[in-house]
Amino acid sequence: MPGSAENIMALDGSITSFGLLRHAETVWNRENRIQGHSDLPLAPEGKRKSRRLGHILAAIPWDRIITSDLNRAVETAKLINFTLNVSIHCDERLREQNWGRWEGKTIKEIDRLISTKSIESGWNFRPPGGEDRISVATRSRAALTDAATRWPGDTILVVTHHGVIRCLMYNLTKRTFLSKNSFPLLRYDYLHFLQHDGYGLKVVKTNAIGLNLL
Repeated sequence: MPGSAENIMALDGSITSFGLLRHAETVWNRENRIQGHSDLPLAPEGKRKSRRLGHILAAIPWDRIITSDLNRAVETAKLINFTLNVSIHCDERLREQNWGRWEGKTIKEIDRLISTKSIESGWNFRPPGGEDRISVATRSRAALTDAATRWPGDTILVVTHHGVIRCLMYNLTKRTFLSKNSFPLLRYDYLHFLQHDGYGLKVVKTNAIGLNLL
């Protein structure tokens, strides 16, 4: 793994690099429930994995961590940071998509509520009382752009949510959300890499490094 990380992270000093990581597992993740902005703690296994992640991620010379301000992401970041020992910064713009009145429902329940028309709406899909995906992409891109301006040339670990990572990756590669041309993003135990070169964000590699926590 260190060799792969070094190849991906061998960057010029003017380039800011981001490694995107989904938070560890919660009880609602195990129950296949939509979390959105619901502020849940990590499950016991999620806490254990986060501590182990810190030792694996130490192979990369991180300068800092930025995280969603939701508890499951902050907790993951803090547990990882027992090993990394870098500064942590919270940014609410890295929160998961707001699923409104559907938060707490299971995936099966949501599947019964979503119409074909809603699915085809792609970026404009908005759960009742929630947020559309283009808003997630816009706010999360702004968060990373601001971070690159504040800490140019840094290597930054971003602890966020699967929905945010999908919105960022698909938006930056100009893909239609959930279409056949959208590449799969593995949920847990994978790092995805972005760079900001002073002009804008770009995708370096998705599913770049498997963190092998089985």
